[in-house]
Amino acid sequence: MYPNLYYVFKDLFGIELSALKLINSFGFFVALCFIISAWALTLEFQRKQQLGLLSFTEEKVMMGAPASLMDLLLNFILGFVFGYKIIGAFIIQDALNDPQSFILSSKGNTATGVLLGLFFLGLKWYEKNKEKLVKPEERTIRIWPQDRVGDLVIYAAAFGFLGAKIFHNLENWNDFIKDPIGALISFSGLTFYGGLICAGAAIMIYSKRIKLPIVHLVDSFAPILMLGYSIGRIGCQISGDGDWGIVNLHPKPFSWLPDWLWAYQYPHNVVGEGVAIPGCVGQYCNQLAQPVYPTALYEVIVCAILFIVLWSVRKKIKIPGRIFGLYLILNGVERFSIESIRVNTKYEDLPLQPTQAQIISVILMLTGIWLFIQSKKWYLKSNTLSNKN
Repeated sequence: MYPNLYYVFKDLFGIELSALKLINSFGFFVALCFIISAWALTLEFQRKQQLGLLSFTEEKVMMGAPASLMDLLLNFILGFVFGYKIIGAFIIQDALNDPQSFILSSKGNTATGVLLGLFFLGLKWYEKNKEKLVKPEERTIRIWPQDRVGDLVIYAAAFGFLGAKIFHNLENWNDFIKDPIGALISFSGLTFYGGLICAGAAIMIYSKRIKLPIVHLVDSFAPILMLGYSIGRIGCQISGDGDWGIVNLHPKPFSWLPDWLWAYQYPHNVVGEGVAIPGCVGQYCNQLAQPVYPTALYEVIVCAILFIVLWSVRKKIKIPGRIFGLYLILNGVERFSIESIRVNTKYEDLPLQPTQAQIISVILMLTGIWLFIQSKKWYLKSNTLSNKN
């Protein structure tokens, strides 16, 4: 396992760069997930624009105005945080020995924070001053859907993380009560469906405000969500963040199957779970006492295949809403199935003792089936009204 990129470079290339300890492996793949997803979403928006399904909106903006006090303040704060924490990590002794604890602490370097804050402030002032007009004027500009991808990704990231945290703590309420602050600020402990629900709600509200057709928006997002989930799970597998399966002591079904693909002990996992590894010295020196199913790896493979399926059929399915309905069905089936061999909290008071994810999976599958059927009725009704007009 590679808790952060320092261990990746050390193991693969024999290079020891202490700065890489600041880049958590899971966080790296989450960032990669958003970058690739943004690129794929841009391509899909452009395709739908060429088909006439998406169009621009017009907005009035003030051109040539100097930097506002709020602009300068926000840039100073951004620069201060970066200088105080990131640069401070290289200045403060032993900070890189436990970067996660340092980042979550109040420790930092005030001098580098103020200097970098002033630098960022100066850049914003210079940028706005270059474009300043003698008399600022209001102009109407066209904004295409692909121009909104950055905003959509930011909304998805912010509300997705918030929702993932909320749902995880609801699912593990007893652990949350014991240490609420630690549970909220910890980098581990995220529930995908919580992120999906909260991010989805935020994006739909935003899309309504900017007059972006929701049905084409969700159809565009459908394959990208599957792709992003697959990439994110790579981070779970590589870092060993606790998202693994139940103990697996069964013999391998096929002799050619690698051990790590059937049962794995997650040595050097980032959460420090399990027993000490003999002879290991350092922060990440634990492995699971018994091997488990590597469920994160299974989801990487399955969801990558499902992405290819959705991406392949998106041009063939002409009825709006059906691609998203198909995504909900496939996602629900995949997650419901993997939960049977995954470590998770079960609701023992309910029939069949399902997990939170299984309950939501069933709801998503039923919603997907309903949407797949209902979307044809909406499509025919829409065409009928268009023909009459």
